[in-house]
Amino acid sequence: MRVRFAPSPTGPLHPGGVRTALFNYLLVRKMGGQLVLRIEDTDQTRFVPGAEEFIIESLSWCGIEFDEGVHKGGPYGPYRQSERKAMYRQYAMQLVESGHAYYAFDTEKELDTMREQFKASGVASPQYNAISRVRMKNSLSLPSDEVARRLETGEPYVIRFKMPRGREVRVQDRIRGLVVVQTAQLDDKVLFKSDGMPTYHLANVVDDRLMQITHVIRGEEWLPSTPLHVLLYEAFGWLETMPEFAHLPLLLKPDGDGKLSKRDGDRLGLPFYATEWTNPETGEKMPGYREAGYFPEAYVNFLALLGWNPGDNREIFGMDELIQAFGLERVNKHGARYDFTKLQWFNQQYLRSRSVDSLMEPCSQLLIQKGWELEDSILRALIPLVMDRMVLVSDFIQEVRSFFEEPESYDETVVAKKWGGVFPAVLEDLIRCYESLHEDWSGTTAEALFKEAAARQGASPGSLLQGLRLAVTGQASGPALFDWMSLRGRSACVARLRRAASTLPTG
Repeated sequence: MRVRFAPSPTGPLHPGGVRTALFNYLLVRKMGGQLVLRIEDTDQTRFVPGAEEFIIESLSWCGIEFDEGVHKGGPYGPYRQSERKAMYRQYAMQLVESGHAYYAFDTEKELDTMREQFKASGVASPQYNAISRVRMKNSLSLPSDEVARRLETGEPYVIRFKMPRGREVRVQDRIRGLVVVQTAQLDDKVLFKSDGMPTYHLANVVDDRLMQITHVIRGEEWLPSTPLHVLLYEAFGWLETMPEFAHLPLLLKPDGDGKLSKRDGDRLGLPFYATEWTNPETGEKMPGYREAGYFPEAYVNFLALLGWNPGDNREIFGMDELIQAFGLERVNKHGARYDFTKLQWFNQQYLRSRSVDSLMEPCSQLLIQKGWELEDSILRALIPLVMDRMVLVSDFIQEVRSFFEEPESYDETVVAKKWGGVFPAVLEDLIRCYESLHEDWSGTTAEALFKEAAARQGASPGSLLQGLRLAVTGQASGPALFDWMSLRGRSACVARLRRAASTLPTG
């Protein structure tokens, strides 16, 4: 098996492109074949500087490694289509000579005129096809000597595929089953442009043939082009070695209808690309999931389940597990919603599976950036206390903020509900107990004394716990309170309780 991922360097790689690369990678690793990275840059007008490097960096971060490609080399190079320019002309000429393609000399103005005339006649989608080509300037409508003269004088031309009439093209897609298209619905696509570059249609068919690609796994948007590609394989006499096709479902908006776009990420204030993209025109930096602190394993796990399912209820997969479980037979035909909250859930699961030792260094660096100091022993105990509340490692700062910063104010809603009744008396009693404590300070001791103080006032400890949390941390919710108090220390907790007591209403 030989598969390829063939993006165009026209900008940052869309999540759908990353998923296409991933599905190619999973399948070929399972089957023991080769994965090729080919850059399809035939449309030089849309080339964006830095896009190729971004593609390679993003896929590398995801753990998607190639066997051949622009950055690896290999026996079928070059792997950048602009560097293969010379070879495409001979294949275009081969099609002209065999009668499967023809020269077209029409100018852009003449093409526009043709489209306007057809629209005026009630044709909604004018095409350059068997009906319209007879009135245009091409080697099928012009006398042969006129064609020869135009070619000799160097008049600009394109080479178009001569779409056969009355044919039925049948494509057996690995995901969608049998796809049948009538050639009457297809136009005479340009195969070779006037600038000497091939179009995607010619280049990708020729390159897949020369690189011995056995399976073409690509996005759904290329399905309408596949009948033309099949006809090209037929015209070249390559049907016996034509690759199998599999067209992946679209990635859809997280809410509403339509294809996923960067605007969806912007609207939700979340990253969209795998890694940071710098706009070459404006210099604007767009942080990716890597820079936002997501784990590549979580991102890959999330993408793998967009349009594919393992056949059971499992959701957490390492890369090796994905390789073993993956198969095209379980890829869906219908689009998959790109649920940002599900990606956050995946990252949270991977964060929870990390060892405390692996999180010590990044959490320590976050504290240093804030100018906060903490002994390693306390940090080692604090991390597991707050880890279940974190989605990203960077959330650590927000989760431990109350550990370093004393409350400046208290939630009035909680104050109104929890700081009335017997709470002031319990608080004063608890402060005296904590101050006169002679045994070692611990979470167990702090909790026991709190329960005793509540009992002396005839109150349930549970009814007072949120009020105590607010008094100590300034927050209405958080990690296990008494473990937190143990780490923060007796004197600090007493000082915070005294401050809270001083704000209680009197009388």
